[in-house]
Amino acid sequence: MNLLLLAIAPVFIVITYIYYKDLYEKEPIGLMLVSFLLGAIVSIIITTLIYSATDIVVPLTDEFSVPQQFFKAFLIVGLTEEFSKYIIVRFFNQPKKDFNEPFDGIVYAVMVSMGFAATENLFYVMQGGVSTAILRAFTAVPAHATFGILMGYFMGKAKFSKNRMVLNLCGLALAMVFHGFYDFFLFINFIPGIWIGAFISLFIGIILSWKAIKRHQEASHFKIED
Repeated sequence: MNLLLLAIAPVFIVITYIYYKDLYEKEPIGLMLVSFLLGAIVSIIITTLIYSATDIVVPLTDEFSVPQQFFKAFLIVGLTEEFSKYIIVRFFNQPKKDFNEPFDGIVYAVMVSMGFAATENLFYVMQGGVSTAILRAFTAVPAHATFGILMGYFMGKAKFSKNRMVLNLCGLALAMVFHGFYDFFLFINFIPGIWIGAFISLFIGIILSWKAIKRHQEASHFKIED
C-alpha cells in the first residue's frame, strides 16, 4: 500500500496544481476523470502496440550507440508516447463543448499525461521500490507533466484558430522534442556526467510550462477585466 501511494501521490499533486491554475472556468470532474483513465489505459495500450511493432521493424542492436539511442529517444519513445496521448486529446477532448477556452488544452493534456504517468509509475515503483518512487516523483512525473502542458498549450490555441492542424501538430512536436531530449541524456548514461542534460531539459520544460500556464490564464475568455 505504501508503494502504491508513493507511486500515485506525485501524479495527483500535479493534477491538483493544474486544476487550481484553471482560474476562470473549471472543467467537469467527470470529463477529467475519463481523460485520466484514457491516458492510463488506452494510451498505454497504444504505446505498447507501437513498441512491439518497432522492435520487429527497426530493432536496436547496440545499447552503446549514440545514434541508435538518439533514434530510440526521439522517434520511438518520445514520438510514440506523446502521439498516444495526443490522439486522445485531439479526438476525444478537443471536440467537446466543455473545451471552451485555451487553458482547457493544458487541463486535458495534463490529465491524459498523468493517466499515462500513473500507470508507468506504478510499474516502475513496484519493481524498484521506495528509492525509485522518490526519484521518479521529482523527475519522470514532472517531466510528463511538462510534456502535457507544452502540448496542451498549442492544442488550446488550436481549438480557437483557423490553423488548427498546424498548431495541434506543433503541440505534438514540442512534447516529442522535450521528451526526446529528456530520455536521450538518460539513455546515453554510459557517457560520464551526461545525465545532467536530462535535468537541464526538464528545468527548461518547467520554465516554459509556467509561462504557458500564465499566457493561457491571461487569454481566458472568462477572465473579468478590472
